[in-house]
Amino acid sequence: MSLASSPLENLLLRPDVWRGDRLASLGTEAVASGFNALDAELPGGGWPRGGLIELLAERQGIGEISLLLPALRKLEDSAPIALVAPPALAHAPAWAAAFPLSRLLVVEAEGDDIAWSTELLLASGALGALLAWLPAKTGNKSLRRLQLAAEGRLSLAFMFRPPGSARQASPAPLRLQLAGARQGLRVDVFKRRGPPSNRSLLLPVERPLSWQRRATAGQSVTLPSTRTLELVR
Repeated sequence: MSLASSPLENLLLRPDVWRGDRLASLGTEAVASGFNALDAELPGGGWPRGGLIELLAERQGIGEISLLLPALRKLEDSAPIALVAPPALAHAPAWAAAFPLSRLLVVEAEGDDIAWSTELLLASGALGALLAWLPAKTGNKSLRRLQLAAEGRLSLAFMFRPPGSARQASPAPLRLQLAGARQGLRVDVFKRRGPPSNRSLLLPVERPLSWQRRATAGQSVTLPSTRTLELVR
């Protein structure tokens, strides 16, 4: 019997099974990120639904929200988008430029309530996307609960975590490190379902605060700006 018709080969062709030497084939349709170079590094060719996506940014305001904006615009028109424990007040005019504010849900939470609120929202299955800013002390047990709540859902689940979290194990199937650069945003995919990514991506992502002003001020908090891509202030 040939390998092509063997039970093992048939098993490996299933969308919920992935081989370590190739990117996983997702059971649900991924959402294109809006950046071709990034999509080429992501399993399924875009942001995967039904699992945690960890974003470890070196600091706030480097364009981490603008990175997600193209994908958020592609979601169903009626799908709510939740922000859990954002580090600054949501800038309504900037969000309104992307989609109706009636779709935006902002949840204020602190400490352990952040993971608890995030878990309930993911488990509801009612969201198009969720963005949560998890505290540094969020443990692996809480992350596993969040991953279980996200599995099988159609929501995009973005978890912002401190950069030091890269040294910790995580059940999230996709983890990225983000750093600011003069030309945009540097992205490193350091965990994915597939072979390791061996290159850094430099994406043309707008930042709400210019590199020159940031270098002069030495600040890590997003400041007011007239750019339409500013999402927090």
